[in-house]
Amino acid sequence: MRRYEAIREVMKVVTDQPLVCNIGHPSQELFQLADRPQNFYMLGSMGLASSIAHGLALSQPRKVVVIDGDAAVTMNLGGFATIGHTRPRNLVQIVIDNSANGSTGFQPSFTADRLRINAVGRAAGIDHVEVVTDVAAIAPTVSAALASEEGPHLIVIRTETGMPEGVKVIPLGPIEIKERFMRSIGQ
Repeated sequence: MRRYEAIREVMKVVTDQPLVCNIGHPSQELFQLADRPQNFYMLGSMGLASSIAHGLALSQPRKVVVIDGDAAVTMNLGGFATIGHTRPRNLVQIVIDNSANGSTGFQPSFTADRLRINAVGRAAGIDHVEVVTDVAAIAPTVSAALASEEGPHLIVIRTETGMPEGVKVIPLGPIEIKERFMRSIGQ
């Protein structure tokens, strides 16, 4: 499976939860698959999607979902330490690990060698960690995390590199993305 298929499966079970999505192709794919006001598309700040979602989770009680990438989370490994320290029960962190820097040409990322994001999450104190390699397991795994009273949850979805043809740039500007997201979460 590729990232596009993984995001499609995630969005089968995400309903009204706020969702923060990593920059570049992941946001573009999410926009194409399931645009909604509750999606906050990152247009910059690589490595900070999980930190933004973490802050959002600390500020309100409902579940918050983040879709991040392996290359992006390795730019901000301190985010794992902070999440593991504060342990927000309402955060569902999804890392799509294609072992590549997808938005810049699919150069190998750190996970192509020895880094294992699930091990980093556990070492940082995140107790609920799952690794998914089968497309059929994505929706049930995410659904269980969304229904859980415990957290945070880290779900690492391992995928192949690549993306479908025809994925376009998001036609919304940063202010429009921010304002519609804030309205959708009642801020």
